[in-house]
Amino acid sequence: MERLLGTGEFARRSRLSVKALRLYERQGLLRPARVNGVNGYRGYREDQLTGARLVALLRRLDMPLTEVARIAAAPEPDRAGLLAAYWAGVEERIAVQRSLAAHLRVVLSSGEGLLEMYRVEQREVPERVILTEQRHLLQPELEDWILTSWERMRKAAEPYGGASAPPYVIYHGEVNEDSNGPAEVCYPIDAASAPPEVASRVEPAHTEAYVRLRKAQVVYPQILSAFDAVARWAEENGRTVVAAPREVYFGDWASSGAEDEVCDVAFPVA
Repeated sequence: MERLLGTGEFARRSRLSVKALRLYERQGLLRPARVNGVNGYRGYREDQLTGARLVALLRRLDMPLTEVARIAAAPEPDRAGLLAAYWAGVEERIAVQRSLAAHLRVVLSSGEGLLEMYRVEQREVPERVILTEQRHLLQPELEDWILTSWERMRKAAEPYGGASAPPYVIYHGEVNEDSNGPAEVCYPIDAASAPPEVASRVEPAHTEAYVRLRKAQVVYPQILSAFDAVARWAEENGRTVVAAPREVYFGDWASSGAEDEVCDVAFPVA
């Protein structure tokens, strides 16, 4: 008969604890080859060590058991890709948490170090026609509304050559869990007049003070630090804010990573 490894020996050679082996057995992740119905003795085959060692290494990444099970059960050619996708998600989460921690440090220190977090620049924005939609809504509803509004505007703008500049969102009032704005989505087009089925207006030429953000910094609430930074810079440098602040989205959000630049927070100033 094939020699089976006892729980203690298998645990030692696989670099898993006996307690972990019991847990993984209950989870169906790593079952013994044989369980004695009389004394409960568990035996493992020698060839189970490779899978057990993989489980041990994946757990050292703090990987959830459901994800460990998915990778361990996948065909060998697919495992590296699954691990890469999982780790990309971990790095994105850490990047978002890092930017949140930076925001909280500023909040807890009454704004100390705020201007050191961002580089404020200025640019000239020409007069342009924009398709527009405005709504009162709370922060949890904001992202879905922005995306669906821009998609409607994109279709309406196609006969006019599409967008002439990156779309943006103007905040005419605070938008958070308690305050509902309003917010206004804007879609610039290169036309003297806009499609009649979509609301439009002309936004005058102006100077903007702005900061450029990575995708991880755009997440709410840490993005609020960027608004505070531009407002403080304007105050300390003799600029007057002459219109509502906005977020200008120039990057491909879906394909961008956490460290890619995707958005400007901008204030019209004079």
